[in-house]
Amino acid sequence: MTDTSRARKLADRIRVVVAETLQRRIKDPRLGYVTITDTRVTGDLQDATVFYTVYGDDEDRAASAAALESAKGILRSEVGRQLGVRFTPTLTFVADALPENAKTIDDLLARARASDEQVRKAATDASYAGDADPYRKPVEDEDDLDLDGEDDAADADADADADAAKTAKDDDKGSATA
Repeated sequence: MTDTSRARKLADRIRVVVAETLQRRIKDPRLGYVTITDTRVTGDLQDATVFYTVYGDDEDRAASAAALESAKGILRSEVGRQLGVRFTPTLTFVADALPENAKTIDDLLARARASDEQVRKAATDASYAGDADPYRKPVEDEDDLDLDGEDDAADADADADADAAKTAKDDDKGSATA
C-alpha cells in the first residue's frame, strides 16, 4: 500500500499536466470550455480519475466528452513523460456533477428567499395576538395592587379594620404582662 500523501501529490500533478496539455496541445474543435476540477488516484497508483466540467449546453458536454476520450492516449503519454513514474496510470474522464449541484443549491436558496419574503410581508401586516408588551412589569406600590376585583375603598376599609384589631390585641398583651 502506498502513502496517501504520495497519491494526493500525484493526483495534483496529473490534474495540472492534463489541464496544460488540453490547453496547449489538443486542437480538437469538439473540445469546448473544459475545466479540470479534480483528479483522484487509486491507492496502488494504477488508475486516475479526472473530473471535468464543460461550459455550455448538453451538446457541448457530449462533444467535449467524445473529444476527451479520443485524446486519452495523448494525455496519458504526456502524463507519463512529465511525471517520470514507473507505471503511468490509466486515465478515466468523469463529468463532474458540481454545476448541477450548484444549480440545485441556487434553486433552493431562491425558494428560501421567496418564503422569507412572504413571512416578512405577513409579519408587517400582522397585529399582536395579546398585549403589545406581553411581559409582566414589577408592581411599584402594594396599595395599587387590586387582586380581588373589588374597589379600592373597600380594600382600604378592610386594611383599617385589620390594623385596629392588631392594635387592640397588642394592647391586651401589654396590660396582661404588667
